[in-house]
Amino acid sequence: MIPRTLFRDEHEMFRESVRKFVEKEIVPFHAQWERDGIVPRELWRKAGEQGMLCCTVPEEYGGLGLDYLFDVVVFEELWRAGASGPGFLIHTDLVATYILSFGTEAQKKKFLPKMVSGEWIGSLGMTEPHAGSDLKAIKTRAIRDGNGFLINGQKVFISNGQLCDVLVLATKTDAEAGAKGVTLFLVEGDRAGFRRGKNLDKLGMHAQDTSELFFDDMRLPPENMLGAEGQGFALMMTKLSQERLAQAIRSATVTETVIQWTVDYTMNRQAFGRSIFEQQNTQFKLAELQAQATAMRVFTDRCIELFMTGRLDPVDAAMAKMLTTELHCKAVDECLQLFGGWGYMWEMPIARAYADARITKIAGGSVEIMKLIIARQMADDARNRG
Repeated sequence: MIPRTLFRDEHEMFRESVRKFVEKEIVPFHAQWERDGIVPRELWRKAGEQGMLCCTVPEEYGGLGLDYLFDVVVFEELWRAGASGPGFLIHTDLVATYILSFGTEAQKKKFLPKMVSGEWIGSLGMTEPHAGSDLKAIKTRAIRDGNGFLINGQKVFISNGQLCDVLVLATKTDAEAGAKGVTLFLVEGDRAGFRRGKNLDKLGMHAQDTSELFFDDMRLPPENMLGAEGQGFALMMTKLSQERLAQAIRSATVTETVIQWTVDYTMNRQAFGRSIFEQQNTQFKLAELQAQATAMRVFTDRCIELFMTGRLDPVDAAMAKMLTTELHCKAVDECLQLFGGWGYMWEMPIARAYADARITKIAGGSVEIMKLIIARQMADDARNRG
């Protein structure tokens, strides 16, 4: 196996503490949270006390000011344990990042300390019933009303939607301006006119609350605008590579994990007088997956390095997201097959991993959108050569 060289001793010490936290505070309760459809708020506060939320937030805003690898450790340990319920990634990697990157000093001081502590939970309100990957097509309107804005509209498939205390909301302040009419706002969870719909019943990730959100004449003061008016789409585009990298980290980790589960299971499960692992088909399947998982891990780690130095190209992020999520879905399918009938039982981690995997090829931009991004770059390169 190719050793991972990204992480230093301090990262591995942190990893050990995170792993212990996950084993003690999450794993024993996760099955009940799947039945409940939500993770209790108390977990968020415990994670905040452990220093697991928003690791990169500077000390002046209540954080520890650590490097991105500490966030990566948290994400990897959650996914390695099959803990798909806690929406820490959205909270940390997206919402806190938007506020830290584009927020005013007052916004950072208001929202970030409470997000670091787990007192407030963050969510990202972009997707609408008729606007997923095409964010320019959103219809939620923010109309100037006196000194503030009046907002009406709807969002759907919003992770952490039932629990969120701060929402990064994408709106249209100019319906005729396309991408240049998109504006972002920060919405407090208790603001009048903000209404949560039902907790959606999903194929997988049953413990993570995912909601419809509604905005009925919701008034926001101008100081809740995140960034400048009409700049929302441009701001969102600057963070897509980070979001896609996070998806790649998840998929690389889960792929490795399900292969390990399957090796352990097949070496101990007997069929026709010998272990399933000793069957040539099993060895060939797992050897192929292991080689592909190693290649994806090396590529993903390289993308992490590039991201940390500000050099992760959007096309490289798209390729990482596309390749790792496709391998993720392939791995859980082929590994489940080797578990036989037991693989179809919800009590088995491989069954839940199978159900959780399918969203990865959709979230953060579908694989089809990733292919378009890659192909456009190929065309540009060809024209430049000509």
